[in-house]
Amino acid sequence: MDQQVISNFKKLYTRELFRRCFEMTDRSSLTLHEFWREHFDIVSCLQIITIAWIGVSQINLNSAWRNLLPDCVVKPASRASAPAPESAVLEEIVSLGRTMGLEVTEEDVYELVEEHDRDLTTELLVELQKEVMEEQTAFGEEEEMSEEQLSSMELKEACQMWVNLQTFVQQHHPDKALAYRLVSSFDTDIMSPF
Repeated sequence: MDQQVISNFKKLYTRELFRRCFEMTDRSSLTLHEFWREHFDIVSCLQIITIAWIGVSQINLNSAWRNLLPDCVVKPASRASAPAPESAVLEEIVSLGRTMGLEVTEEDVYELVEEHDRDLTTELLVELQKEVMEEQTAFGEEEEMSEEQLSSMELKEACQMWVNLQTFVQQHHPDKALAYRLVSSFDTDIMSPF
């Protein structure tokens, strides 16, 4: 896998990730920050991984195995089906990044791809976790300062009103499936913080 397969996969993954970011932010009023926070999840990541892996060419895989098992690898008849040169993929990533308003160079992308080759040590993981906790604490303090404090009595009353309304809608709405779907959505999206 160290015979450029991993490196090519990472470049293809980064290109597809940038493409997905661009498409989401270009088609809507989302900022890049909102995309990462609200629209990028494990499913999206797995979809991008699938697209990137499909993009790793047979020639690339053959060249990796040629060093290990030369008798088992078919020699390419021509270079016509060769994958796009590495520089073309890097240029496309840079172009997509700049289209999104990022200051990106080919060196930045290369550094991003190569940086993932480092092994994560326990110390580095502890440091990263500490940074995340500090960011979350700072964000939580900002949120607390901007929100008014609700008493437990107010929260209890609001939740009880929601339960009463939920029961009423589910019993009397003419479209039971729609009522169930919207009640579930409201319950998850609006009431879950309370």
